[in-house]
Amino acid sequence: MSFKSLQKQVDRWVSQFKDPYWQPHDILARLTEEMGELARQINIKFGPKKNDTIQNESSIDEELADILFSVICLANSLKIDLDKTFESLIENKCYGRDNFRFERSDKKKMGNNLMD
Repeated sequence: MSFKSLQKQVDRWVSQFKDPYWQPHDILARLTEEMGELARQINIKFGPKKNDTIQNESSIDEELADILFSVICLANSLKIDLDKTFESLIENKCYGRDNFRFERSDKKKMGNNLMD
């Protein structure tokens, strides 16, 4: 599934409301809150924090989905094409700037196509 498809799906859902998207700073606050919830879940699962509540806790995958939804809302509200932007990131940062930044497990040079 492409980001374009996800962006359209989110836009269809939020379009039913009078004010479909919050202001960017409000979406950022929501995103920050979701990141905190993800951090808590990771700390419970992998860190020293023990789950001291009996209530039904969310899971890491649910928190990641909440973050993705918030990112898509922010992108939509700012009219950002995430497919185009993500492709540019992969090309320019991953296979450009950072192509030789980290030691490779197979010691081979990677191509610039994710499908290779």
